[in-house]
Amino acid sequence: MIKLIALVPLFPLIGFLINGFFGKKLNKSVSGVIAAGSILASFVVAVAAFVELQGCEQKSHIINLFSWIKSGTLQIPFEFLFDPLSSLFLLIITGIGFLIHVYSIGYMHDDEGFSRFFTYLNLFVFFMLLLVLGNNYLIMFVGWEGVGLCSYLLIGFWFKNTAYNNAARKAFVINRIGDLGFLLGIILIFITFGSISFDNVFAKAGTVSTSVITSIALLLFIGAMGKSAQVPLYTWLPDAMAGPTPVSALIHAATMVTAGVYMVVRSNIFYSISDVASEVVALTGIITALFAATIGLLQNDIKKILAYSTVSQLGFMFLGLGVGAYSSSVFHVTTHAFFKALLFLGAGSVIHAMGGEQDIRKMGGLKGHIKITFITMLLGTIAISGIPPFSGFFSKDEILAHVYEHSKLLWVLGMVTSMLTAFYMFRMLFGTFYGKFRGTNSQEHHLHESPSSMTIPLIVLAALSVLGGVLGLPEFWHLPNWMHHNLEPVIMRPDPSILPHDTEWLLMGLAVASAAAVIFLAHRMYRTYNVLPVEREEDLKPVAKVIYNKYYVDEFFDKTIRKPLDLLGQIFHKFFDIAMIDGIVNGVGKAVTGVGSVVRLAQQGNIGFYVISMVVGVVCIIVFTFLIK
Repeated sequence: MIKLIALVPLFPLIGFLINGFFGKKLNKSVSGVIAAGSILASFVVAVAAFVELQGCEQKSHIINLFSWIKSGTLQIPFEFLFDPLSSLFLLIITGIGFLIHVYSIGYMHDDEGFSRFFTYLNLFVFFMLLLVLGNNYLIMFVGWEGVGLCSYLLIGFWFKNTAYNNAARKAFVINRIGDLGFLLGIILIFITFGSISFDNVFAKAGTVSTSVITSIALLLFIGAMGKSAQVPLYTWLPDAMAGPTPVSALIHAATMVTAGVYMVVRSNIFYSISDVASEVVALTGIITALFAATIGLLQNDIKKILAYSTVSQLGFMFLGLGVGAYSSSVFHVTTHAFFKALLFLGAGSVIHAMGGEQDIRKMGGLKGHIKITFITMLLGTIAISGIPPFSGFFSKDEILAHVYEHSKLLWVLGMVTSMLTAFYMFRMLFGTFYGKFRGTNSQEHHLHESPSSMTIPLIVLAALSVLGGVLGLPEFWHLPNWMHHNLEPVIMRPDPSILPHDTEWLLMGLAVASAAAVIFLAHRMYRTYNVLPVEREEDLKPVAKVIYNKYYVDEFFDKTIRKPLDLLGQIFHKFFDIAMIDGIVNGVGKAVTGVGSVVRLAQQGNIGFYVISMVVGVVCIIVFTFLIK
């Protein structure tokens, strides 16, 4: 099946074409089955190829499809790379993507843009598969730009709402900033190595000066900062909640935001060589993780809470990448895909039950009405909080252990981030499902569990969130760490753990105790004392008000970047466009009109005058010819 791996992106592309051209003529059920079926077909092929790869001695397979670009020394074939890293991401993208497609059939059933939604969704998955399968940076970049386009289309899916269009535009523009860095990195790679194919570039990486490698690594990381929403290019991701909830799940769990992590892991040789680049990645990661976690403390929109949770968890992954824990970060990508898809789809089920309401201040007491949603979201919340034996515990613990080896300060900040995560996630859970219902009577009468097309994916994801930790059990438990051994051929310079077992047990105990302590604190606040989120912003204390308003980062960007650029644009429009460009163009037009108005006076209708004029003209020509000789 490895030779047929091209079928994996081909199936979603076919689904996109069918729904794109014929979706309006198809029954909604047929359209949904085609979209979900195409992803299921990709998943089946990906599983078969994955199983085959596990039994192969050769762990890296290049599938050449055709010659793509030939220009001078630039030779770029269109080929796919199937190895342990890409095979794992294929399973995440197609597996989680299929569950999200199935969920979407129920969630979007009454939407007038049903077939258009699945058209975009299939295209999104196609480009993400292209991104992770490409065997060179240009194919990766095509997929990279493709997921950016699809995110724009899906975030602004309900385009009749101006605010949603603004959110889509914001995502598109901010990602272009990161993409420019990525593109410059690719250009520098070609200038340095004469190739952009992974095997050629990585084989020569050790022969190039460290300063050049650092430049390449930092430029690539700028691209990752945009796609994976790292400070300062993170502000688009919370606003991306404007799209339908399944889109949020797909972006946050299985596709777009994990692209940056994938790219850094694929390029890990650069970061292993450059300590400067690695430190930048680690510092950016921990700043993002802690910054976003504090914002999540006071958000009231259920999707915004999860969005800032994603930003924080992505920062956690980059913290791991920065300290060389590549396989641990990929492990966290995997477990995060399970519980974050679960949490977003669970939030969608809550919103569905509430008739579109997203504010947790207007919820409460829902666990008796939507029991499956409550139980599955509870499991997802425990998983993201790092409580054993749930999946999030194992992946977070691995990263923290590597961070402890690297820097005790970063470890402390990582622990604080984990504690904040557990606190605001249980704040969301208690505020949504416990206490008295705080919505309207019509909302209370509307409360009901979601259909099976939505709840079955929740149950599957809940099981994965609980059991997913077996993919990376700690090696000092004398159990096989499948994730670490599976990715060993991809990690150029692995960073083995050298912590004593006693230290690892201590770190585990501290992580669990701290998470349990903040969960207990959240329970005391929001269950025992029934503390409710503040209704009015005016009632918040000054520090809380700053956090509630996301540290006014958007306002800061608006005043320091957007408004000066708008002013500069107005100046250029007035003095360059109108005064100079329009002045020249209009001046030429007026000059021609003036000359014409004078010359037209010679047209008198007098034949004698015309004859004299012709004679004078001939004489002038003769004289002019004589003079130039």
